[in-house]
Amino acid sequence: MFRKPSRSEETLLFAKNFLQHPMMLGSLIPSSRFLIGRLLNKVDWARARTIVEYGPGVGTITSHILSKMAPDARLIAFEMNERFVRYLERSFPDPRLHVVHGSAENVQKELDRLHLDGADYIISGIPFNNMQYELREKITRQIRAVLNPGGEVLIYQFTRTVLPHLRTHFDQVDQEVELRNFPFAMLFHCT
Repeated sequence: MFRKPSRSEETLLFAKNFLQHPMMLGSLIPSSRFLIGRLLNKVDWARARTIVEYGPGVGTITSHILSKMAPDARLIAFEMNERFVRYLERSFPDPRLHVVHGSAENVQKELDRLHLDGADYIISGIPFNNMQYELREKITRQIRAVLNPGGEVLIYQFTRTVLPHLRTHFDQVDQEVELRNFPFAMLFHCT
C-alpha cells in the first residue's frame, strides 16, 4: 500500500543529504509551500503535457506537480543523487512520473528515448551557482533547445548566478523574490 512520506521524513532525508553533498543541493531544507505555490501558479495545467523537473530532491515540488497535472501528461524528473532517485521511485508510484538518475545536460537524449518531442514546461531548482560556467551554459542552452513553441521555464535559485545565461537564451526573463522561504528564493520565469 502506498504511503506518502511525512514532511518531517522528507526534511530529515533532505538535510542529511545536504550535509553529505552540499554542492548538489541549494538549501539545507526543502522548498516552502509559499515558494511552491508561487512557482507552480505560473503553469497552465491544461496545456502542460510534458513537464521536465531538474533537481526534484525528495519530491517536495514533484508531489504538487503530480497532483495538478492532467492524466495524460508526463513528468520527467532528473536527479543526480542516487538516494533521492530511490526515494522518489518508492514514494511516487505514479505512471506519469519518469525518474532519471542523471544530469540535466542529457535532457534531449532522454526525451528522444521516451519518444517525446519536447517540453512544455521546465521547472528547475538545481544549484547553478555550484556549477562550472561551461556546464551552466550547456544546461541553459539545452533547456532552450528542448522547449516546445510557447513553452515556459520556471527556475528558483538562491543566487542570481544563472541570470546572464537565461538572458542569453530567452527573449523574456521575469524575476521575483519569495521572502517566505529559507533561504529567500529568486524565481526566474523565462519565455
